[in-house]
Amino acid sequence: MAAIPVRTKYRKMQKGQMAGLSRAANFVDFGDYAMQTLERGRITQHQIEACRVAINRYFNRRGKVWIRIFPDKSVSKKPAETRMGKGKGAPDHWVAVVRPGRILFEVGNVPKELAQNALRRAAAKLPIKTRFVERVERV
Repeated sequence: MAAIPVRTKYRKMQKGQMAGLSRAANFVDFGDYAMQTLERGRITQHQIEACRVAINRYFNRRGKVWIRIFPDKSVSKKPAETRMGKGKGAPDHWVAVVRPGRILFEVGNVPKELAQNALRRAAAKLPIKTRFVERVERV
């Protein structure tokens, strides 16, 4: 169940920059507990799916999960053993670019200990450091 954009303006994208802090999805908005990034990086569609499966398996049909990131950036790659030149490679996979402070996954309707264990298992599937955060009421 790999999520990729249905339609994009351009097939191939430039690398862009990952500097700065997250400007969106910095707070727990839907669930009670969440996983927040502490580092910047790229998370592939397969890593997001692996996290989703890990959380849902640990919950065993309890609770609810919200995925707050989407892989909307294409990463191109040239075939193996190809000489330099001849243009940019074809799109290979899709990634979500995350900056520090971004909420990745939220969970709700489960006890705190269960949520902590599930998000810790999911964090093991990611290439970046994360932390467990709770919902705080904002005024």
